[in-house]
Amino acid sequence: MTRDESNGLTASVLDGDEVQGVLSGAFYAADARSEAAPQARATREPQEKPQHYKVICISMYTKDLTQLDALVDELKARGVTKASRSALIRAALEQVDLDRIPRGM
Repeated sequence: MTRDESNGLTASVLDGDEVQGVLSGAFYAADARSEAAPQARATREPQEKPQHYKVICISMYTKDLTQLDALVDELKARGVTKASRSALIRAALEQVDLDRIPRGM
């Protein structure tokens, strides 16, 4: 079969109106649901934020973070299952002696 003959077969199989419908986008028309107005989300009563803690962001040197993580891992190895960075920092804050902190920090 030559190339010209195959083009003739293709043309006879495909209806021109169908091809035009697909190419014009009629075949892929938007779903009726997507054209409807978007449904409003259910509104919740604003929940009261906890007052006993705040989420903060601090910068630490990677060396200090490595040391902190090693201490947390050691606490977990000793059976302190709730050990975390923040828990260890809180424990350190309770024990800090301000008179021993160097002036130049």
